[in-house]
Amino acid sequence: MLRIYGYSKTDGLQQFSDLAELTTAAYDWYWVDYEKPTQEEIGTLRTYFQFHPLAIEDCLHDLQRPKLDYYEDHTFFVFHALHKKSLDRSEINLFLGEDFVVTFHKQPCEEIDSIERLLKRNGQNNELDEYFILYQLLDKVVDHYFPIVYDIEDHINEIEDNTRNLSMEQLLEELFDRRSELLKIRQTVHPMRDLLYRMLNTHHLEGVRDRKEYFADVYDHLIKVAEIVASNREMTQDIRDSYLSLNSHQTNRTMQILTVISVIFMPLTFVVGVYGMNFVNMPELNTESGYFVVWFIMIAMAVTMVFWFKKKGWFD
Repeated sequence: MLRIYGYSKTDGLQQFSDLAELTTAAYDWYWVDYEKPTQEEIGTLRTYFQFHPLAIEDCLHDLQRPKLDYYEDHTFFVFHALHKKSLDRSEINLFLGEDFVVTFHKQPCEEIDSIERLLKRNGQNNELDEYFILYQLLDKVVDHYFPIVYDIEDHINEIEDNTRNLSMEQLLEELFDRRSELLKIRQTVHPMRDLLYRMLNTHHLEGVRDRKEYFADVYDHLIKVAEIVASNREMTQDIRDSYLSLNSHQTNRTMQILTVISVIFMPLTFVVGVYGMNFVNMPELNTESGYFVVWFIMIAMAVTMVFWFKKKGWFD
């Protein structure tokens, strides 16, 4: 599907249904959007626009790294948007020339739809140009990162507080899921941040220099997202270490209790073993009060060891 718009300062924004209707010389600039294009529509990238074959190849191959390539009469961009629920990355390609902007994406794109609505509302604005499309697209792509990282941050706080009274195994499983999500976001945000840095420091894009404060604001937003992602990853690591330390402490405590019990019963087991050997010549067996004496000795040994362990702080 193609969306075609032409803009002139005299007539404002005009929409067309086919490229054949677009007379480029009559407009200050024009925008063509390819959404889920057919093979025939993809062919117009070569025949109508005559874009560089390498740029067209990058459009057709999924998930190129966010980048910026300069060609003779146009500049090619690759941006990454994130799906809020699945965190899947969707690629948005953009061709920018002196009087045109062409966007290309294989899936429906909320950011592109919002730009179209914005253009229709401000179709008579004389300040509109192709760099306005570029800025709005970047701004909306980056703005959509924030709700995603904030949702993950809220979930991490729930894991830390354990408001749902989950077991430690369930908490760790959810924690590792959040770390995996943060890693996916970082793999998108960092290349986008590098791309914005390159755009701000290039001498090839005059429109970016003229609106440097706007593109710098997008760059600041990307830095903020990157910092939130890094902070949340550190938080997940701290929570993980705390849970593992707590689990290790509980294990050590259990082993300590079992060790105390074993140590108390070791001498008692020795005494019982000695008098369970059934030798004939054992003087104690003929003693009338021997049974009670052995019990007294074993109880005294157990009580003595319990008091001694308590004094050493083993029960604290």
